[in-house]
Amino acid sequence: MSALIARQQPSLAERLADLAVQALVDEADLSPKPGLVDRRGNGAHDDLHLGLMHASANALWPTFKAMADAALVIGEVGQPLREALGQLGRDGEVEMLRVTGGVNTHRGAIWALGLLSAAAALESAARSARPIAASAAALARLSDPAAPANPDSHGARVCRIYGVLGAREQAQHGFPAVIEQGLPQLHASRRAGAGEQNARLDALLAIMSDLTDTCVLHRAGREGLTRMQAGARAVLDAGGCASLAGRRRLRALEGEMLSLRASPGGAADLLAATLFLDRLTPAASAPIGSY
Repeated sequence: MSALIARQQPSLAERLADLAVQALVDEADLSPKPGLVDRRGNGAHDDLHLGLMHASANALWPTFKAMADAALVIGEVGQPLREALGQLGRDGEVEMLRVTGGVNTHRGAIWALGLLSAAAALESAARSARPIAASAAALARLSDPAAPANPDSHGARVCRIYGVLGAREQAQHGFPAVIEQGLPQLHASRRAGAGEQNARLDALLAIMSDLTDTCVLHRAGREGLTRMQAGARAVLDAGGCASLAGRRRLRALEGEMLSLRASPGGAADLLAATLFLDRLTPAASAPIGSY
């Protein structure tokens, strides 16, 4: 009987895929998010809705599992793993677009959570988020010769026009928006008794307050980015989402984002990464995947 139970337990790669998908679902469900799809509606989007976000997240489970499995098989950061992850990510994007009817729901999340899933498999005894983020950064800094050049993508155009760094560079630098803003704010708000949903909203706002979000730049330019960052800081300065003053500021920020038709999709992807890493190392008393 014990052998049967052991065989039924999920593998490390399966567990990491579960956590990655759950992070995406939790990010989508979190409400009220300014300009983003949530339980109330479509935010600033015409082509997205909550059901589509859920379907996309669940469709990516095999991709995240395959990425973690590849890391376990190859066993180290290097060119073979980087190229394997690149191909798996492209395959995952094809499946995402098939499920969504061509709508880009999670392209950035495939990149961020794919790297982190592989890094978490390599760093399965990690006791904090930093070693996992560092391994992900080392992978992101390696080139992928098979990656197609796409200079006309929204993100590439924004980075070129405004001279800013995008999602690729965020990963290459070890996800500073997650490590320096998202996770510290999430933990601080929990300690202050904000409640889990408010703590997650505060983490999103902390990311938004500093991130050069190329999704917002694409839709609303530098003015929109400045207004997003200032509005997010104003919510936190007013006491965060658990306070009445903070909620008023949050409503004002949402009004601005909707008027600009701007959605902080980059921040949303990094919130999902924050939730993923938070679950991996709650106090890090046991290796990842242990029960």
